[in-house]
Amino acid sequence: MARVVGIDPGTVSIDICGIAGDQLWLDRSVPTSQALGDPAAFVSLLVQGGTPDLIAGPSGYGLPLVAATALTDEDLRLALLSSPGESGGLGGLGRLMRLLAESGLPVVFTPGVILLPSVPNHRKLNRVDLGTADKVAVAALAVWERSRIRGTEPAQSRMMLLELGGAFTAALAIESGAIVDGIGGTGGPPGWRSAGAWDGEVAFLAGRISKDMLFAGGREGNGESGLEAYVEGAEKAVLSLTAAVPRPDEIVLSGRMAQNPEVRAELYPRLARIAPVVDLQGFAKVAKQGAQGAALLADGLVGGECRAICDALRIREASGTVLDHLRVITPDDARRRLGLA
Repeated sequence: MARVVGIDPGTVSIDICGIAGDQLWLDRSVPTSQALGDPAAFVSLLVQGGTPDLIAGPSGYGLPLVAATALTDEDLRLALLSSPGESGGLGGLGRLMRLLAESGLPVVFTPGVILLPSVPNHRKLNRVDLGTADKVAVAALAVWERSRIRGTEPAQSRMMLLELGGAFTAALAIESGAIVDGIGGTGGPPGWRSAGAWDGEVAFLAGRISKDMLFAGGREGNGESGLEAYVEGAEKAVLSLTAAVPRPDEIVLSGRMAQNPEVRAELYPRLARIAPVVDLQGFAKVAKQGAQGAALLADGLVGGECRAICDALRIREASGTVLDHLRVITPDDARRRLGLA
């Protein structure tokens, strides 16, 4: 029986989930500063009881199943989408990825939505963030959980996943167990902290947009109008994805803000007009849903019980880079912005 680990990083904490079949053997949340400040102690958590068969590591906007031992500086820049000297946004994720690469452990970095072949190319035009790698992991958890509850195969899953995170709101459309469309946090509706997609004219007036600016302007601090924009934006995101999946069986809510009473009271009635609404429960008590889903992906990638989920999501077929479908600027222009040749 394979022993695997999933990791989900955050600004405040790094969550770790370890499973062996249907047994949970690792369920931790470690302060990010502590994990990065004492790498040896963090790595020791991952190898409790022996070296795992596979660790699904964090990969930001996503990489096509790159092994940590093969991680290059270019891979890192593409996963973080950060230029030299840029300190905002994903912050310590790069340090964590380097830490895992140097650990010698069997770590693989997983794809974001835009790298999946199940999303048609026309939905990828001029897009980067259709859903980061942790959103793909949460989708794996949703497919796993709802399949078990409904008594169906993963490939029969037909749903919307609405992730209400602490900063961003994102939504995914899932058909036949595969992600077929997505609205990522930086290209989507207002989040709790983030303004979501920018009006092009606002971007022009801003001049240069930093990573820090992507994490500002959301519901938080904007009173009642901010809450209305937040809730209505989430509803619009789901409705827009019905162009890809017209009649979803259900809408699955995940993320920290999905448990906010104020949000639930306003959002649930709106979403219930589209499809039945359910909460994503997960199977761990401490680790975030992204870490749980990453553990399921790791299990599937080593041929475990979750192989059908990886197959439905077409994780092994992920390819390319997050810049491949840019046309407003060219991929080469984007690479230069990231400091790549």
